[in-house]
Amino acid sequence: MSNKKEKTLTSVKIQSDLFQEFRVECVKRKFTFQKLSERAIYLWLTNEEFRKQINNTTEFGLPEEK
Repeated sequence: MSNKKEKTLTSVKIQSDLFQEFRVECVKRKFTFQKLSERAIYLWLTNEEFRKQINNTTEFGLPEEK
């Protein structure tokens, strides 16, 4: 018997500039999009404050570097 849970393959379109910046940070911090996705979904399902914050976020532009 395997302890691995079944995974579902998904596909999403993400703004290129956001994803590029995310990829750079992932390398620096040894993090993955899968980890972010699973944790974000878990928090969205279990944490009302997180859900409100996500639902109310409408601005997706990165701050300009000076």
